[in-house]
This record gives sequence, C-alpha cells and structure tokens, in this order.
Amino acid sequence: MSEGISVVRVTSADLPPLHGQRFDQAIAEGRHGEMRWLAEKADRRQSPKAIWPDAKSVLVCGLNYGPDSDPRATLGMGNTATISVYARNRDYHDVFKGALKRTGQWLASRYGAGVKVFVDTAPVLEKPLAQQAGLGWQGKHTNLVSRSFGSWLFLGEIFTTLDLPPDPPEFDHCGSCRRCLDACPTGAIDAPYRLDARRCISYLTIEHGGPIRRDLRPLMGNRIYGCDDCLAACPWNRFAKAGQELKLQARDDLRAPKLRELAGLDDPGFRALFSGSPIKRIGRDRFVRNVLIAIGNSGERGFLDVVATLLDDTAPVVRGAAVWALRRLAEPAQAAAERARRLPGEADATVRAEWTEAMD
Repeated sequence: MSEGISVVRVTSADLPPLHGQRFDQAIAEGRHGEMRWLAEKADRRQSPKAIWPDAKSVLVCGLNYGPDSDPRATLGMGNTATISVYARNRDYHDVFKGALKRTGQWLASRYGAGVKVFVDTAPVLEKPLAQQAGLGWQGKHTNLVSRSFGSWLFLGEIFTTLDLPPDPPEFDHCGSCRRCLDACPTGAIDAPYRLDARRCISYLTIEHGGPIRRDLRPLMGNRIYGCDDCLAACPWNRFAKAGQELKLQARDDLRAPKLRELAGLDDPGFRALFSGSPIKRIGRDRFVRNVLIAIGNSGERGFLDVVATLLDDTAPVVRGAAVWALRRLAEPAQAAAERARRLPGEADATVRAEWTEAMD
C-alpha cells in the first residue's frame, strides 16, 4: 500500500442513474443549504464520465483517520471546546492528495495511463462510488461505513484510462440499527439515509456564514467546528483502528482547547494557531461566532468579561453571537443595561434584532 493510503479498491468509471436522482432530489428539497456549488455542478455528479469521458476505471482510495480516544469526551465540559476529529491537525486534503498523486504518477509511468486525482476537488459522488468499489457502504448517517475502519475514512479518487478489473461492491450492513439517528444533537438525520444539512452542526459551524438559527444554538453545546456524534455512535467502530498518519494525529492543544483562549483570538492569532489546518478556511469571525455559542451554552458566568469585550467586535456576526451569549449568562438587569447602552448606536440590522430578541 502506498504511504498515506490505507485502502484501495477499483470500480468502473460509471454509476447507476439512481444515485444522481437521489442527489438531485436532495438539491430540489434544499437540503444542501447554502452550499450552492453542489447545485451548480449537479449534472456533472451523475457519473465519473461526466467529469472525464476518457476515464474507464476509478481507484477509490481511503485514508484512515480513526481517533485514538472517544471524540465525544469533551462534550459538556463548560470551559472547553470540542473540535471534530478530522480537524485536530493538518488539512487532510493536502496530506491525502500528495499520496494519491504519487500513486497516479506511478500508474502513468508504469502503464502509460492517463490519470486525474481528486480529493474533494471535483463534483464526484464519492460515497456511492466507494460502495460500488467495495470500500464500505453509505450508512444511515449518509457517511461511509467500513467493516475494517468503521466511520473513519477520508475518500479520494484516481480516475484512469486503464480498463481495470473491478472489485465486488459492498452491501448495506446497518440492519435495524439507528444509533446514528438517535445520536444527532439537532435531528439533522431526519430519516435513515437522509440528512438535512441545514440542521447539521458540521454544516452550521463550517459552511454557514451568517447567524445560526436561534433554536439550534442550544443544541450545539460546545461543538465549535464540526460534529462527530453520528460517526462515533456507529457500532462498526469496534473494528476501527487509530489512524497512523502522523500529520493527521491530534495536536495536544486541539484535543480540549479552552474557550476563553479561543474567544480572544484576533485575525493574526487565528491564522497563526490554525496554519495548515482546515479550520483556517472558515476565517476568524465565523470561528469566534461558534466559540461564543459554546460560551453561551456553558452556563459559566465567568465568561461574561469575554462576552462583554466581543459585544464591540468589528464583525457583526461576532457581535450578534455575543449578544446571544450575554442573554444566556447574564442576569436580566445586566443584559437590559447593556442593551440600553449599545442598541441605539448599533447599525447592523441583524445585531439589532439579536438585541431585541434578547429582551423579548
């Protein structure tokens, strides 16, 4: 096995129409939320050949990123944030793509094959493709489940002009289990094999750019980047192993980071802390918004000084989250006094609405 790749299977560069139809239905129902790029290239997701007509086979590759401890261990710890397992070190796109490129270059030089490499960089229905290749099956949480790696596989693809013998497909082994559905904090998995991204904490903390719906904020707990609850609940994880890729193993400072320290990050500090991390992509303002929601859910009045400072932040999305956290932690009289002092000069309509909501 190539360094940086845990498992490889081969399938044809085609998918049955059913998968594209299901994807189109999800888009039509708006379950993709603000991820407009999913809809914009929906036609190219119907089959790998829609991306590259010359492709004959696809090597579907998996990289194990299994955690070395329960990723839910920090949930509910009032002073501490919880970051998704995959984001506790380097960006897996960079790590994984290098390994796939090396493998693709070997194929090209050894067999004269044309190759194209993708790691979440093209409109590929990669989970149905992985199931067709035999890596695992798309579980009820809509993520891939492997009998060898549980729910902890990154996926990447090598498209090639080689006509390779395909591996047998994998079949669904979820049975009557519904642990992932029951584990979802916000009910985003509203039916087996059906996810509404608009309620998913991973979507809300990473892809959603504006204020997060008020009714969902209390359900987020101290999850500030992503959510592993449905993945961690899967009983197939009993066969999983801790990932061996050093660049993906959790940094000590991101296993249980302190909310106070994260809330105090300015833009340079944020960029320095998360250099090379996937977290850097969302930017400081969105990140601190998430931290403030966790602070508001903490029940710790000791955070009020941090919240008060961020009421004057330059970013409206941060100020709005600070208003909400103040409402959750402060005594009514203190919140009312802050409202009277700040509301008259607040120019942003969304933040003004937060102040109004805070006192209704």
